Parts: sequence; C-alpha cells; structure tokens
Amino acid sequence: MLRFDPFTDIDAITKSLLATGTGSNRSPRFMPMDLYKVDDHYVLHADLPGVDPGSVDVQVDGSTLTLTAHRSALSEEGVTWLAGERFTGTYRRQLSISEDIDSERIVASYDNGVLTVSLPIAEKAKPRRIEISSAAPVRSAHSETEARGQIEA
Repeated sequence: MLRFDPFTDIDAITKSLLATGTGSNRSPRFMPMDLYKVDDHYVLHADLPGVDPGSVDVQVDGSTLTLTAHRSALSEEGVTWLAGERFTGTYRRQLSISEDIDSERIVASYDNGVLTVSLPIAEKAKPRRIEISSAAPVRSAHSETEARGQIEA
C-alpha cells in the first residue's frame, strides 16, 4: 500500500529555497525587514544583530537600493562547538525603489543591531492642490459678430 504525504514535497521545496549554496549551515539566509510610510517618507528597518557597524553599507544605483553587512565568525582555534546556530558571513538585500524617491536625501543609521533607512518622497511626487483661477469668459471674434448682428436686427 502506498501512502501519499503532501507535506514531503512542500518540505523539500522549502529546504531547497532556504538552503545556501556555500554548503555552510551558518551562512546568512535572509535579512528580515519592515518597510512603512510616515508622512512624506518611507522607513525601512532591517534586523542585523551582531553585525560590525563598520561593515554595514547602503548604496543607491539608479533605481536599486542595496543593503550589505557582514558578521564575522569567532576564531575556531581550541573551540569545541556545542551549538552553532548564529549566522555568519555576508548579508545582502536589494530593493527596487521608485523614481518618486529623492535618492539624494536618503539617510541611514545603525543602532542596537537594527539598520534604519529613511527614504524621502521627492517633491514632484507629493500630492498637491491645483489652484483654479476665475477669469472673464473669453469671447471669440465669431461670437462677437453674432452678438452685433442680433443687436442690430
């Protein structure tokens, strides 16, 4: 009798998607982040606990925002590992940003293991109210000729 377990395939797909190509279980697999809008800018928070602040890099190239950071492994001389669950290596995340972002005013800070990037909305992309002016009705030469003809008649 054959038994079908639908979760076996799902587990295999999940493992293949989350696996790293380096063969190390301790390589970074992802950089968890939150992104939200406040008033006239977006705020991105990326969790990078234990990362050396000097290794954190934020770059904008055209419409691509790239976040990079590195966490070094402890020296392994004379160490007998009992558990090794913390990721080491290079984290990298790329995001596409809209042309509505003012890339010249992007700022970033790293505090308590959290990278915060502020992405301001460009002035040209902000909603604005259009003033409506009132002016005297414009008369064409044709309408003035008709009006004269009616008055003379």
